[in-house]
Amino acid sequence: MYRIVIIFILCLSTVGLKAEAQTYYTAVEVGFATGGSQYFGDLNENYGLQTIHMDYGMYVRKRLNMYIALKLCGNYTNVSYSDKYNSNPYSKAQNLSFQSPIMESALQAEFNFFGFVTGDKYHRFTPYLTGGIGGFYYDPSTIYQGKKYYLQPLGTEGQYAGYANRKYGNGSFCFPLGVGVKYWVVGGINVTLEVADRLTTTDYLDDVSTTYVGVTSFPKNSVASKLQDPSILINPSSPIGTAGKQRGNTSSMDQYMIGEISVSFNFTSYRCPSADRNDDQLRIR
Repeated sequence: MYRIVIIFILCLSTVGLKAEAQTYYTAVEVGFATGGSQYFGDLNENYGLQTIHMDYGMYVRKRLNMYIALKLCGNYTNVSYSDKYNSNPYSKAQNLSFQSPIMESALQAEFNFFGFVTGDKYHRFTPYLTGGIGGFYYDPSTIYQGKKYYLQPLGTEGQYAGYANRKYGNGSFCFPLGVGVKYWVVGGINVTLEVADRLTTTDYLDDVSTTYVGVTSFPKNSVASKLQDPSILINPSSPIGTAGKQRGNTSSMDQYMIGEISVSFNFTSYRCPSADRNDDQLRIR
């Protein structure tokens, strides 16, 4: 009897030592990203890249299977543009400009072209498509006589001068659409390169959308009257902004694009995975 007990204990010890010697990667990873962003909209209809700003982000990604993953991410960046970058004489003469912070949170789905599993040397690289939905905070401003002015409270689109339908807030939805590549480098470390355009539901990221309401809609010589039509700062004798004249383009919403490179880290576990390769964990190879 004692021999059976000894053999049983030895078997348990062997199994325990084997389990301790094995490490597994979970399907969850945490990543940190940096890159650049560029605004496209009423002041940048020709997709110029003159005002790229730094972007910083972090995310949590969950692999559902080898081909699909979900990513919850947050990004902080700035966007800006100025008519001085436009080659069109009319646009240049308008002299409009803006800058705005962007604080974004989004949920994205990723669709891998090839099977991708961190820790599996046979599935360590893939290009992918991504799409999702998110929300972001923005607050356009500009510089006038060396001082920063926030444009939404000034009502430069006429929203406080009888055009209530032009009022806008500081939040909007966005829909990231883009492409990327993933590569499992070593251990639980992955590198990702992604470029995704953010389609938005606002045309006021740049505080420009519709028509001029005219200088008479504002207090005489006020900052708001100057900034609703800053062409007067270039040519005081012949300002562009007569009431009803086109100021922006209402046919499309504003956008911003983020391109970033990120490094992510998978958690480790000593829990044995199931036989299914697509389960939440995979043994390190």
